[in-house]
Order: sequence, then C-alpha cells, then structure tokens
Amino acid sequence: MQSGAFATITERAGSTMDLARCYDGAKGFPYWIMALLQTDARGRQGKSWLSAHGSFSATLILQPNCTPAKAAQHSFVAAITLFRTLAEFVDPSKLSQKWPNDVLLNGGKVAGILLESSATGVNVDRLSVGIGVNLGFAPKGVLGARFRPVGLSDFVRTPPTPEEFLEALAAHFAVVEEKLVTKGFSDIRAEWNGQAARLGKNITVRTNQAEIRGIFDGIDEDGSLLLLTPSGKIVIPAADIYF
Repeated sequence: MQSGAFATITERAGSTMDLARCYDGAKGFPYWIMALLQTDARGRQGKSWLSAHGSFSATLILQPNCTPAKAAQHSFVAAITLFRTLAEFVDPSKLSQKWPNDVLLNGGKVAGILLESSATGVNVDRLSVGIGVNLGFAPKGVLGARFRPVGLSDFVRTPPTPEEFLEALAAHFAVVEEKLVTKGFSDIRAEWNGQAARLGKNITVRTNQAEIRGIFDGIDEDGSLLLLTPSGKIVIPAADIYF
C-alpha cells in the first residue's frame, strides 16, 4: 500500500476485530485487515452493525505503547481520517462528526468506529481500530437506530470499491496519525470540533445515571464531551447523544 502499511484482504469473516485478535504481528505494524463480507460485525456497546457485501469493513492494528487515555485519542484520529476520505467522494459540507464514534452524511450514519485495546502493565501495547462504512445503498431492516443509516451510493453514482476506499483511508490515517504524534491532540481536537454536528446547539445526553440537556461545546483535551447547562459546564466521558 502507498501508505507503507501492510494489509490482508479476506473474502469473508465473522468480524475483522476477531481476526485482529488472532494477528501474531509477523508482518509488522500498522497492519490492516479487511473483509469483503462480515457476518458477525459489532459496534459500540456490543450493538450489531449490518455489513452488506460491498460495504467497507476493516480493522487497523497498532502498537501505540501509550497510556489508555492516549490510545483513546485514536478514535478521533479515525474519525478525521474517515471525514477526509469520504470528502474525496461526496460534498464535505454534507459530512459531520457525531460524538463519540460516528460519521454522518446528510444527517444519517454512514460510518462507525470501534476501539479495542490490550495492555501489559500501565501502557496499551496493542490497539485495534475497527471501521465500518456503508459504501453501497442504505442498509434495510435496521430497527431502533438513533440515527438512520445512509449509504454512499445514495449520494454518488459510482462509489469506490472497498479496495479503493482502503487505499485512500490508509493514506489519510498515516497523515493524521503523524499529526497526533508530532503535534499532540490539540490539532486533532480542533479539526474534529470544526467538523462536529450540532456544535453550539442543544443536544440531549444520556448517561447510565441521568439524561441531561444542554448546549454542545465540543470535546476537551481528553476527548470528553463538553456540555453547557444552566448549572455550568459539564464534562462527560461516556454517553449517548440525541439531536
């Protein structure tokens, strides 16, 4: 690949995350695993992710050797990477980021991100970044979705193949990852905030303890959501949001 990363492309898999767990590191890092069809794809909180044939399903395996907090920043690296890649095929003004791990196209979910990590000692020594993108038409039969699914084919006449999308995505990821390494999270944070959906507008946040309404004020230096409420600014590390 032009990005310098190695990749394996398989015809069919339960989940590329499952394949990533079995990767022995023999071909080095970073390493991409892509499946042309996933039969048991999962998203955040174990939710299922429909992965039709022709969709993009891949996992990037990294060896970051960093703290868990630093490793979590790769969710935003992946989000910006997806935004830049999708912007090669659709009008970027139709794209936006939904905290913490989705990319929206015309207000519908077109892509999702999932991180899994393992550590020996205090540092994360292995990080898997799972990425799913609806390259075809919007999936059918999705029940209970908070944001309607959309597909790239709903907006472009000739979407990229999964192989073409991987080539572009890997190249962008290498650039954004280098920015994180050399300049830190501040530039990543600023770019993500500039792409965020509903920034400066009212949203509803649901945590395990409460439902809170306030004005979305972007993310902080740890990637937590900032919410302006009548009682002051609240920092929320994990939740679901609703527009």
